Amino acid sequence: MSDRKYPIEELSEFALEMVRKAGRKALTYYGKGQPDTKFDEGLITETELRLMDSFRDELTARFPGHQIFRGGPLKEGYTHGGKRYLWIFDPLDGVANVQAGIPIWGTSIALVENFWPVYGVIYLPATGDEFQALAGRKTYRGDQVINTALIDSISNESVLLTYSRFHQQYRTTFPGKIRNMGCTTAHICYVAQGRADAAIIANESYQGLAAARVIIEAAGGKIYKMDGTEFFLNEYLDGGRISEHLLVTTPGICNQVLNTLEKIN
Repeated sequence: MSDRKYPIEELSEFALEMVRKAGRKALTYYGKGQPDTKFDEGLITETELRLMDSFRDELTARFPGHQIFRGGPLKEGYTHGGKRYLWIFDPLDGVANVQAGIPIWGTSIALVENFWPVYGVIYLPATGDEFQALAGRKTYRGDQVINTALIDSISNESVLLTYSRFHQQYRTTFPGKIRNMGCTTAHICYVAQGRADAAIIANESYQGLAAARVIIEAAGGKIYKMDGTEFFLNEYLDGGRISEHLLVTTPGICNQVLNTLEKIN
């Protein structure tokens, strides 16, 4: 029945199985873009549609009463208690890397129960990295528990990950290394793992951040607005585009990172 409550272990195992399947399918398109085209939209569209159709078919067969987030307002049937489960599937993040054959890209699945995020998994098929977390518990890379970097100050060894047009929009005195890997979800996972200290993200969506939000929070980090206040992703559950820039880091260095940034008007 549609209002049945399932054990979280069953749901997370299904999500893990599905994200791995999607990753294997996506690998068949990896690096196959037209060499004379900067962005092969046809390749990416076909890949995303095939992955979405496959996930929808498998979810319907396994959990017929569950809903899939489609990037717009939720159906009336998704309410507290009734159809409690909502799956958020992002088939590809880092699409330019997929086309170009650069290995940092991923696919993700998140699960929301009664409007509350309960699980997130991100898989980077080309590197084999797999990140997952149950909300409020621990974050794992593979079978290893990971945490954000335990630092209280930034230095010339710190790493800040950014989006492609960052230097056109900010002046910065950040003392460490500034890098762009071309994949927001990977950036957030690297902060969760302690490989990077912070990430600035832009032009995102609920779909793109749903799994990453669970993973970074379980690892000890948070997503902040650029004024230092906490960002609440559920405010965008209606599918609206997230126009503001966001900072992903730990509470201990949030203000220090922000103090190194000056927006260019």
